[in-house]
Amino acid sequence: MQTWPGSPYPLGATFDGSGTNFAIYSEVADQVELCLFSEDGTETRIDLVDVDAYVWHAYLPQIQPGQRYGFRVHGPYDPKNGLRCNPNKVLLDPYAKATVGEYTWNQSLFSYTFGDPDSTNDEDSAGSVMLSVVINPFFDWSGDRLPRTPYKETVIYEAHVKGLTHLHPEIPEEERGSYAAIAHPVVIDHLQRLGITAIELMPVHQFVQDSTLLDKGLRNYWGYNTIGFFAPHNEYAATGQLGQQVQEFKSMVRALHAAGIEVILDVVYNHTAEGNHMGPTLSFRGIDNAAYYRLVDDDKRYYMDYTGTGNSFNVRHPHSLQLIMDSLRYWVTEMHVDGFRFDLAATLAREFYEVDRLSTFFELVQQDPVVSQVKLIAEPWDIGPGGYQVGNFPPQWSEWNGKFRDTVRDFWRGEAATLGEFASRLTGSADLYENSGRKPVASINFVTAHDGFTLRDLVSYNEKHNEANGENNNDGESHNRSWNSGVEGETDDSAVLGMRAKQQRNFLATLLLSQGVPMILHGDELGRTQGGNNNTYAQDSEISWMHWDQADQPLIEFTAAISRLRKEHPTFRRGRFFNGRPQPREEGAPLPDIMFLLPDGTEMQEKDWGSGFGKAVGVYLNGEGLRERDVRGETVTDVDFLLLFSAADDPIAFTIPSGRFGAGWDVVVDTSGQSTDRIGLAPGDHIDVDGRSLVVLRAHTEQESEPDHSVAASLAVLANAQNTGPAAAQTATKPAAGR
Repeated sequence: MQTWPGSPYPLGATFDGSGTNFAIYSEVADQVELCLFSEDGTETRIDLVDVDAYVWHAYLPQIQPGQRYGFRVHGPYDPKNGLRCNPNKVLLDPYAKATVGEYTWNQSLFSYTFGDPDSTNDEDSAGSVMLSVVINPFFDWSGDRLPRTPYKETVIYEAHVKGLTHLHPEIPEEERGSYAAIAHPVVIDHLQRLGITAIELMPVHQFVQDSTLLDKGLRNYWGYNTIGFFAPHNEYAATGQLGQQVQEFKSMVRALHAAGIEVILDVVYNHTAEGNHMGPTLSFRGIDNAAYYRLVDDDKRYYMDYTGTGNSFNVRHPHSLQLIMDSLRYWVTEMHVDGFRFDLAATLAREFYEVDRLSTFFELVQQDPVVSQVKLIAEPWDIGPGGYQVGNFPPQWSEWNGKFRDTVRDFWRGEAATLGEFASRLTGSADLYENSGRKPVASINFVTAHDGFTLRDLVSYNEKHNEANGENNNDGESHNRSWNSGVEGETDDSAVLGMRAKQQRNFLATLLLSQGVPMILHGDELGRTQGGNNNTYAQDSEISWMHWDQADQPLIEFTAAISRLRKEHPTFRRGRFFNGRPQPREEGAPLPDIMFLLPDGTEMQEKDWGSGFGKAVGVYLNGEGLRERDVRGETVTDVDFLLLFSAADDPIAFTIPSGRFGAGWDVVVDTSGQSTDRIGLAPGDHIDVDGRSLVVLRAHTEQESEPDHSVAASLAVLANAQNTGPAAAQTATKPAAGR
């Protein structure tokens, strides 16, 4: 095999249209072999003899896309000092752009003999490993335009590639569960119908199937077990695994962009699939263990674990940081994704011990001209000391707002003393974000996510039911802040079913009408259930997949309608926090931008917030005084709204507030369905808000007439003009359609 010296940059395998450059970093290696594998498994080894700054490299002019390869790293094996090189283990390239196959779990994947973790095992792992693949990096992106949706106009849909599409009857069977399926018109049409502007895909970086799950007959479904930070997960490709998955992923992104939908990736840089000191040697561990992992200072056999997975990625090492940043840039520049949600992001901020918002990782992101310009969303916690960091990330970041989830759940299940915090979450969580120079869009609002109950299960179960996971129902969160509406699980009781349907509408409406960025869990809009399982990480099964044939169509329509209401009215997606001060208005005395009202229509006082038993509140939103500027610099105003919330068990009569708020009000949303036809409500009128219901009223405006542009009307105008002259042509109008 002909080899040339090649280049130490870029790392990984890079096909230039003629041959391929290979480069891999290892400071501890004495020798590195590039291993080329044929389709039948025949291995050809090539010494990488050129080394620059600990990067071993060579250029092979004969190697083309589709070539399978791995590395063998020769060097010291001394676990007590953090050294774990073993040339008998074929290692995945950390910069592999694609992978083929999967791991066959056996003794050869481990560098010690089972039962004796201090021993050395030299069984060869070739034939049992996932292999790296050389890809063709070229793709026709012509016509691709990044949506660049402003944060305040963003509606996120958290989805799983397989779970969303595997059972969809209108997708060809051979495409289901794949990137191609996400790009199918029926999926895109559904997202557009809901007003989704960004799909947040659960992990699509190449991950590993855990041996412990496979032994139980289960599979890693969620994918938080990454082994390749550059490669799209190969099992989600309908077209092949020798680089086709890269082309298929890019085609998916291009199709979503054409529909105006951004692509956000859920990324897992905090740990890898190699686990703790008892784990396998698959890639990083055998290449340069101490560079890639945080090791215990006193005994480097062991790994620091802030994630609960056995190891933590070493964000103190410059090369590990380079890998993370190179990966992020690659997905933006080459794969055209629009943002990232960082799993257990607090771990990435642990440069030393505590979570530090001034850590090197955040500095690198801040100054990077590529990564700093996309959407950056943190899961702001891990399991380490001081790991709960909601509200503490740097100004450039948005965060999953776990306090929004908890408070909204508590309010709608009727917990006492939640009214004040509910008001804070509804209005953008200024208490968490305003003092750090951030805006309401720093809050990613959600009620449900992949980890926990679905929305339907949230209103159907008081307890988790995770028996199918094989852990005796001991896994998963036990404190779910859920309420089963009176019966645990499935029931035929119409009253219970009615309450559950209403509660789902309450949650969706609260989510979509709160300030901040709403995130909907896939399937919540159609009533997806997991049978009470709140930890489906291992359920690659019908428990987790979306059953499109059982979709709750009225709930889909409701979700779409509330999403449209949000889109049409900037009052629900403000760019600034409320300040409570008077705002300029077209007519009459100025009113504050927001006011909280008692059910009797009067303004809430300080003592009312601390009553401890209040479960109902009215919220006045001053749309006419909004006065925000759009992207063209034009001043935006809106109409006023009243939101009436009641988590009480029995109906409450709300009084329409005084005339200074508005002369009349129309009901546009009633989650109980009882008052949807009420219009022109005047100050002093009463409206009954059913127990556990939300009513939205919009300031009443007289509908203006508008020209009738139909063909029939145009012909009538023409006939009138010919008969009676130009004056008659001005009278052909009709009442405007209801808005």
